[in-house]
Amino acid sequence: MLTGLTLTEARAGLEARKFSARELAQAHLDAIGRLNTQLNAYITVLPEQDVLAAADAADARYTKGEARLMDGLPVGVKDLFCTKGVKTTAASKMLANFVPPYESSVTARLLDAGSVFLGKTNLDEFAMGSANITSAFGSVLNPWKRQGDDAALVPGGSSGGSAAAVAAGLALAATGTDTGGSIRQPAAFCGIVGLKPTYGRCSRWGTIAFASSLDQAGPMTRSVADAGLMLEAMAGFDEKDSTSSNRPVPEFSKAVGKSVKGLRVGIPAEYRAPGMPEEIAKMWEQGIAWLREAGCEVVDVSLPHTKYGLATYYIIAPAECSSNLARYDGIRFGERKDAASLDGIYERTRAEGFGPEVRNRILMGTYVLSAGYYDAYYLKAQKVRTLIKRDFVQAFEQVDVLLTPTAPSAAFAQGENMDDPVQMYLNDIFTVPASMAGVPALSVPVGLDSKGLPLGLQIIGRHFDEETVLSVGGALEAAAGFAHKPTLHAEAGV
Repeated sequence: MLTGLTLTEARAGLEARKFSARELAQAHLDAIGRLNTQLNAYITVLPEQDVLAAADAADARYTKGEARLMDGLPVGVKDLFCTKGVKTTAASKMLANFVPPYESSVTARLLDAGSVFLGKTNLDEFAMGSANITSAFGSVLNPWKRQGDDAALVPGGSSGGSAAAVAAGLALAATGTDTGGSIRQPAAFCGIVGLKPTYGRCSRWGTIAFASSLDQAGPMTRSVADAGLMLEAMAGFDEKDSTSSNRPVPEFSKAVGKSVKGLRVGIPAEYRAPGMPEEIAKMWEQGIAWLREAGCEVVDVSLPHTKYGLATYYIIAPAECSSNLARYDGIRFGERKDAASLDGIYERTRAEGFGPEVRNRILMGTYVLSAGYYDAYYLKAQKVRTLIKRDFVQAFEQVDVLLTPTAPSAAFAQGENMDDPVQMYLNDIFTVPASMAGVPALSVPVGLDSKGLPLGLQIIGRHFDEETVLSVGGALEAAAGFAHKPTLHAEAGV
């Protein structure tokens, strides 16, 4: 079925005229119509006539031999990217009716490459969460189910809507954003590929900010080659973003399939976390064995400051969140709640516009930035962040990539861990350090746990060396041969 293809397979089919872009788009719209009420993966689905008009334009370019990189390929867009004329909510009541008059740089690049947008995918409110349960528009359901158990599972967060849509066949691929693991962790929970590029590789302009020194857009796809293909379309220098890197964009998709023989793969001792489930540890060992068989040299390395990564992140990220979200006051930005005084407008607007998790993080961030605590918390966290980055730089003097688990567990049920915020934050323990260092990292699905849920391994690379990350990811993908489908999938005709 058309909804089960990878981007590369779909593009080959369109080029060979085995099917049309209109047929491909219609198949995905039909799948969304059948499954989205269950999964809640999309907040906004674009009008059918707009989607099909974009597909028809792609078909015309194929007929003329003028096809672009992503021509006719249906994708979902995380509802954090501003899309001109299309509601962009950040999954918050604060922006429930915001329709941007401009297009984010990443989505503009995807449109220029011929992508067909299906709609805006659900997320944790303002990208704050690890389970996609904080959205003002309702939780997202993971399309996977445990064997013999019908409990509703979380898809991971914050890009849970994108992950669920791709896994269930409601999009060939989708955009995500990663601040501390928000592409990679949901990719692992939903059995797909998720790539966080180097910080600065993709423009942040027009993407609603959470933590500006950490936020980075990236692709969520069904294969490693697809991640490379989509990154080619998304990446590039943008003069509107002062953190955008002025570097050439390689043909990332061509990195997949290259020999990895002789590459050195580092295994960081600090990622062998106390209490790590045995299934995760075994899958990690299996990944190491697969890369050895592919000709890689395995090297033990140390990242001594990794243990401070999570604590450092939960000082820096809320501090930047507090600053970024100060603009939503009902006067300049955001849905206004009227009151008798200006202070009252501020208070009502922010109290009713933001959900509990966002309010918690704003309060934490404001606290660590306040007089008397700035040096003790925020300044110290920035110094530790420098040490974390230095650890990675020094490790990459010995090795080409690092291999670690992506998440400390498989997907958990809605309601589990919800009353323990620390336990929820620990979901990002393996992904946060790479975000703090700004290095690229890729999650690849490699197997199932004893309950039939997907597990992922993470490949971390040098700054701006996504090609090596993708090459190793491709080798790991080929060895694992992960071809499992979730319980709820468009191909099942549910």
